Amino acid sequence: MGTAISLDLADDLPAGRLHELAEETFAWLREVDARFSTYRADSELRRFDRGEVLLSEASPDLRAVLGRCADLWGDTDGFFDAYATGALDPSGYVKGWAAQVASDRLLAAGAPNHCVNAGGDVRARGLSAGGRPWRIGVRHPWDETSTCLVLTGTDLAIATSGVYERGHHVLDPRRGAPATGLRSVTVVGADLGVADAYATAAVAMGVAGIGWLDRLAGHEHAIVTDDARLLHSPRLPTLPTLPSFPPFPTLPTLPSLPPLPTAP
Repeated sequence: MGTAISLDLADDLPAGRLHELAEETFAWLREVDARFSTYRADSELRRFDRGEVLLSEASPDLRAVLGRCADLWGDTDGFFDAYATGALDPSGYVKGWAAQVASDRLLAAGAPNHCVNAGGDVRARGLSAGGRPWRIGVRHPWDETSTCLVLTGTDLAIATSGVYERGHHVLDPRRGAPATGLRSVTVVGADLGVADAYATAAVAMGVAGIGWLDRLAGHEHAIVTDDARLLHSPRLPTLPTLPSFPPFPTLPTLPSLPPLPTAP
């Protein structure tokens, strides 16, 4: 998937069982990578895109992902577009979907307390090993060593789409050009694949994505704009921002940012 994936198993299970669960989880993620990789010429996704595999011959997972991407295209008024680059690339959904399925499988296998982190797309359930709700940091978009928000809870699907690592790589499908205006978008919901796609779509919308996310039912969000504004929905499950967190860069055309309100 072109990213690092980590797994935290917090249940008090025998070491052998924890090792088995970890191996099963990473085996699934390797299977997803082999099937959906946009980098490997022999992946099922690439072979399907070249017309070497018909839809009727495709695996159930590929058919399911293509169907869901079509639904998400409609849900986002076309801003989540698996064909935005001209070639088929459902990566904006697949990474979150794969981690969600991994979490669902762990839950079904008797490991309800865990956290799967697929390159910043996080599915956390239950409690951490210390018996507390999970704390998930959202990366500061101008400082890779810091966070700008910390989210907390016992059932979280958190997806972040940003331009701070790969530049403005998300395309506005209507203009066919890189989207600008939003530096980072984090979406919190019940399903990580959907949250991942919505975060990608909001970045593709640019500043119009702010209002779209405000109207999005069943999801919370946080946004950092290119001009260094930090915005978030009122019910976002945040911890208070700590004074030690570095501020956003001071831009000469902007007034000082007000402090982030403490979530109830």
